[in-house]
Amino acid sequence: MDVVVVESPAKAKTINKYLGKDFVVLASYGHVRDLPAKNGSVRPDEDFAMTYVIDPKSAERIKAIAKACKGADHLYLATDPDREGEAISWHVLKALEEQNACTGLEVKRIVFNEVTKRAVQAALANPRDIDMDLVYAQQARRALDYLVGFTLSPVLWRKLPGARSAGRVQSVALRLICERDLEIDAFKPREYWSIEADFLTANGKKLLGRLVALRGEKLDKFSMPGEAEAKAALALIEAAASFSVANVEAKQSNRNPAPPFTTSTLQQEASRKLRFAARRTMQVAQRLYEGVTLGGETVGLITYMRTDGVQMAGEAISACREVIASTYGAAYVPEKPRVYKVKAKNAQEAHEAIRPTDLHRSPKEVSAYLDGDQARLYELIWKRAMASQMAGARIEKAAIDIAAADGGSAFRATGSVILFDGFLRLYQEGRDDGAGDENGLALPKVSQNEALTREEARPAQHFTEPPPRFTEATLVKRLEELGIGRPSTYASIISVLQDRDYVKLDKGRFFADDRGQLVTAFLVSFFKQYVEYDFTADLEAKLDEISAGEVEWTQVLREFWDAFEKAVQDTEGLRVRDVLDALNDMLEPHVFRSDDPARDGRKCRSCEDGQLSIKIGKFGAFVGCSNYPDCRFTRSLTNGNSEDGDEGDAGPRELGPHPDSDLMVTVRKGPYGHYIQLGEPEGDTKPKRVSIPKDIKAVDLTLQDALSFLQLPREIGKHPETNKKIVAGIGRFGPYIRHDGEYRSLGADEDVRTVGMNRAVALIAEPKQRRGPKVLRTVGEHPDDGRAINILDGRYGPYVSHDKINASLPAGVEPADLTLDAALTLLRERAAKGTKKRPAKKKTAAKKPTAKKKTTKKTAAAKARKPAAAKKSTKTKTPTRAAGKSGSRKKVADSAGAPGD
Repeated sequence: MDVVVVESPAKAKTINKYLGKDFVVLASYGHVRDLPAKNGSVRPDEDFAMTYVIDPKSAERIKAIAKACKGADHLYLATDPDREGEAISWHVLKALEEQNACTGLEVKRIVFNEVTKRAVQAALANPRDIDMDLVYAQQARRALDYLVGFTLSPVLWRKLPGARSAGRVQSVALRLICERDLEIDAFKPREYWSIEADFLTANGKKLLGRLVALRGEKLDKFSMPGEAEAKAALALIEAAASFSVANVEAKQSNRNPAPPFTTSTLQQEASRKLRFAARRTMQVAQRLYEGVTLGGETVGLITYMRTDGVQMAGEAISACREVIASTYGAAYVPEKPRVYKVKAKNAQEAHEAIRPTDLHRSPKEVSAYLDGDQARLYELIWKRAMASQMAGARIEKAAIDIAAADGGSAFRATGSVILFDGFLRLYQEGRDDGAGDENGLALPKVSQNEALTREEARPAQHFTEPPPRFTEATLVKRLEELGIGRPSTYASIISVLQDRDYVKLDKGRFFADDRGQLVTAFLVSFFKQYVEYDFTADLEAKLDEISAGEVEWTQVLREFWDAFEKAVQDTEGLRVRDVLDALNDMLEPHVFRSDDPARDGRKCRSCEDGQLSIKIGKFGAFVGCSNYPDCRFTRSLTNGNSEDGDEGDAGPRELGPHPDSDLMVTVRKGPYGHYIQLGEPEGDTKPKRVSIPKDIKAVDLTLQDALSFLQLPREIGKHPETNKKIVAGIGRFGPYIRHDGEYRSLGADEDVRTVGMNRAVALIAEPKQRRGPKVLRTVGEHPDDGRAINILDGRYGPYVSHDKINASLPAGVEPADLTLDAALTLLRERAAKGTKKRPAKKKTAAKKPTAKKKTTKKTAAAKARKPAAAKKSTKTKTPTRAAGKSGSRKKVADSAGAPGD
């Protein structure tokens, strides 16, 4: 008997079916050993010795593998075919050796690029030893991430209160997003004008021309900077007696298909076309790779999905050409197979591109066995791989130059027509911001000197636009172009930035949070070398050299650590004031910019005397006045430029005096949103404050609006049946109606200031709505009863629920990714465990009073001989100081992050 170890149980289940009863296939569930989340796990002074620990769950799995190895002939380590997979195999082997489970056992490493019977059997026929160069490269990456996280994060916490953590690669990705935000903030739009005109040919066909020359001079984008220049040009055009065709150009061009997917391009295209986040793309791809049951046979549908390679195996290319010929015809098959080479920096070409394991297996054929996300992603991969081996498209591009008879103006009409669609018949790559569409309109046939009739000429105003914010697709593309990180880690990098509230994803675009801007400004000010794009890319190149056996991994670590440790030591004397001064200077264009060129952006708008600067408070960073406490002006860092149009100003913004008391009515922003305040605190007396409903923008609030809110809570009247007061107000959960201790929420379209008695009585009569968990998604109907299976948002995370059975979603599984089959499995497992019920208390009958027994010397002696029952302690153990330290280090552990983080 032989033992095979893979990472995931799904992969183990698939491979076990291929190998039969002579093999035992077990899963390690990923890494079995890791660096403990405490200082000293990597020790630079001991030549970067590393301490690994096995968590309790992994220990159970190693125990199961060790038990299976007893009496086995071979142990095959079949983890994924990359550095991470090589390291997992090595860790499994080391853990087994610690238990003396490998004595007399031949241990070999096998790799396969696809989970198919043919590939697995071929791998078993060609075993090898563990490649220690790949293991060293993974260890070096893990050590770098650990050293940066555990060394730099505490510096952030001390010098920049409110910061979460820093990571070697995540901080560079964050810098990209923050710098793009600063570019957008600093951008000043520039006005320009253009003129288009419609022309008719002799056959009555219409041409659309764009003005390209005026008075014999060629125009550029800003030749007409304003309306006056555009009107002057229009007058010259309209004065022209006639127009004719001056020149006709037509040329053909070939357009070739894109190569099959790599990890990076799959994430980009799935983001553009399927609206998948990078993490979601990788989760769905993982399931397609590990195996799906098709008509009783379990098979992996795609090749390994973590790859930089764009080449395909010869048999896959042949299969593509066969399918193309039979489906689309011989004209769509190029004369020679297409061969692709990687253009990205630091690309590893050890693996094939991502492609279907069987190109004859069409999306239509397998869709019945897949859930919606799997079917859509498989179709995308199949089409891209197939199109990569199709003939190119032939496109004819044409341009017609149109000139006025007096030579005063000239226009150009452009268009294109597809002569042969080629690969475009099946697939067209998505485009990012700013990428023009090559497929224009076809132009009518005209001849040189042919007279044209000018119809309407239209001037149009334009403004230059700032660079677009990053989407997941464009961020991944930029990281790959710069050679930062590995494509397999991009999903985790993006997730970490969002989890730590450094960036927000709104309508598919990344926005840098204030916290993210501050952390980036701090790192650029005091650790600039370590967030430089070239430095991070060069370090990735050195990791590649380690994996190729060209350099010692400890040498790379030593070169990094010596300089990095000194940079950290240089910040020990920094005061928080020094840090804030540096941040004020660096973020001045972002935080203190003024739309009025004559106004100093750092001058306090409230006291008109103080200087504004960044300050750190309980709820994070904000802008405050240097004259505090005499001037209490504060605002958020965004300076009133948030995308939703709401103001960033935390106030106070004066609306005017109250007509009854002359107390100033102000709008302010607290940690829970905007509110209205009447007057200022006097001694222990707090001023009246009223929250502003979320559907009302504080920036639009007038004094009249504020006065109406200050009347809250207000008495609507007395209930006609109970004669008790009905009150309207705004509370923690929004506008409400209160009567006799009962509350009812008002709808989004109802105004708490004007709601009347009839509506209030009707609301009170309605049954009270119980606040239950929010339904995140309905997965489908249960096959037994047809009732809905829902994913709910619970207090401790999302869970799947049906018929009073609740099961938590496994770690790393997104609600959007859970399939019906997976939901049914979770519910069945939870039902099998049963639900723990609190035992009912036994009812005991009241005992009759009995006469007190007389204690004799004999009974007293008997009692003395009986051992006293040990009392069960009900005291809770007090956490030790060491335990407290361990808990505090959880924050540091998070900063180390995932590999490549």
